[in-house]
Amino acid sequence: MTTPALSSAHHPTARLRAAGGALAALGGVGLAVQGRINGQLGQQLHDGVLAALISFSVGSVLLLAALPILPAARAGVGRLRQALRTMALRPWQLLGGTCGAFLVSTQGFTVSILGVAVFTVAVVAGQIVSSLPVDRAGLGPGGPQPITFPRAAGASLAVIAVIVSVSDQRVVTDPGGLWWALLPAVAGVGLAWQTAVNGRVRAAADNAVVPTIVNFLVGTSALLLAAVIDVVVNGLPESLPTQWWLYTGGMLGIVAIMTAVTAVRWTGVLLLGMSSVAGQLSGAVLLDLFVPARGAGLSPTSLVGIALTMVAVGIAAIRVRPRSAR
Repeated sequence: MTTPALSSAHHPTARLRAAGGALAALGGVGLAVQGRINGQLGQQLHDGVLAALISFSVGSVLLLAALPILPAARAGVGRLRQALRTMALRPWQLLGGTCGAFLVSTQGFTVSILGVAVFTVAVVAGQIVSSLPVDRAGLGPGGPQPITFPRAAGASLAVIAVIVSVSDQRVVTDPGGLWWALLPAVAGVGLAWQTAVNGRVRAAADNAVVPTIVNFLVGTSALLLAAVIDVVVNGLPESLPTQWWLYTGGMLGIVAIMTAVTAVRWTGVLLLGMSSVAGQLSGAVLLDLFVPARGAGLSPTSLVGIALTMVAVGIAAIRVRPRSAR
């Protein structure tokens, strides 16, 4: 049986779609800044897995501390349990946090090598390409979204933009460096699926805080297992960084997840991802322009690629009405 939350999301108004796109862009800015912070933390620890674990752990602690003072969220937890008991929500749909954990781990490994802009466009490539089949399969709370010409054209242009953006980067001319861009690209593929299932959890709980908590707890659990193996192999870092701002990535992750789970029911996975891209690239441009990572900066081809991506977002947002509605 389709829940009211799901059915009302199938035909959002233009105003709701615009609001969803704005929310996604805000979350995208948070992701860009989070990428820089977690990348710097991973560089100082010399360990991307531990950097990701710290980020997720901070977010989990903050969310669990806030839960007792949020009665709407506590009620949402009850609705989520009921949805699981009645099988309206499948247990595997709670596992979106594993993809988030992998994304944050790749931030710790690769941002200092690639720069925020190249990291972002690599994530974009994986996210947008996989968003089309995810939307078509109806994995998100908005139900199946057809692969229309504007959506396919926008996704294709976004991939071209990625190729242009990295064409003159050191990671392309260095045969060994190119492989680093594959990690965020794979993380982007997982991000589309994560957005869809987190949206389902939000619809079942009828609350944005609940899927955020689930996402962080699942991601933290996955990272704990990975960190145990990592410590056995590589040992513990000699010391923890003292800069307080290196521990704020979890807070930015909360913003990114909450905006995504709220907006996806109005936008669908593809448009949400591309709106988030606009925010990510805007933040990435400013970061790489004013505070570039060591050995990385903003190149002319990155700017061209970013401009193409913005055009791709606009194309994908074009809504094609069914013939019967014309």
